Amino acid sequence: MLLPELERRGLRKGWALDVGCGTGRAFEPLLDRGWQIVGCDVSPGMLAEAKRKFGSRVRLMVMDARKLTPIALGSAAQSNRGFQLILLLNDVVNYMTEKGDLEQVFASVKRNLSETNGLVVFDANTLNLFREDFALGVLDTNAEGSEWRGLTADSGAAGIYEARLSGSSIQTHVHRQRHWGGDEVRRALKASGLNCIAALGQREEDGGVVLSDTPSEERDRKIVYIAGKYEVGTPRS
Repeated sequence: MLLPELERRGLRKGWALDVGCGTGRAFEPLLDRGWQIVGCDVSPGMLAEAKRKFGSRVRLMVMDARKLTPIALGSAAQSNRGFQLILLLNDVVNYMTEKGDLEQVFASVKRNLSETNGLVVFDANTLNLFREDFALGVLDTNAEGSEWRGLTADSGAAGIYEARLSGSSIQTHVHRQRHWGGDEVRRALKASGLNCIAALGQREEDGGVVLSDTPSEERDRKIVYIAGKYEVGTPRS
């Protein structure tokens, strides 16, 4: 669903950088459409699983989203142009909990973004999601026996939220995330030299995913941001 939205805003197929790629959840739709992909994650274990699934089809690198170095691509000419698309999806931004983290991430991303029509896409969890999934006493289990338990009373906007994931087949660990409001996100983008092009509400409705041009912290599960180095005028077809 995101690719058509990006194409309306000038995205052109080329190289994609998936920051916080995990096991490669976003790879398949891009590979199917002819994209060349570099994936990076702070977890070697996640990358090992991505390597098992995708082999040499995707270049994988161990990197912290806050400390991305300029990544060389296929040729000297392409390296100078950077990535046409950079993704930070599935809570990457929310795992940045300390003051200055967002600015570091966005500055790292900017160093790797194409000067011409490069786009950055990331999502941020809403207060609605945190109140439903991280609230004290929330408990969810799946068929494999894994348990997700919320650990946090409502911390409000800009608050820290925690939940514990445990199970017989996984190591118990606590997920610690921060809520980032729209004003904070836009300030961090601006400080890093990026422009916020659009913010879309994302929620599940009637068994599918819905994107909205009017995002809401109380209705939507996530807000999807699109950013770039340039000021955008009329969307191109």
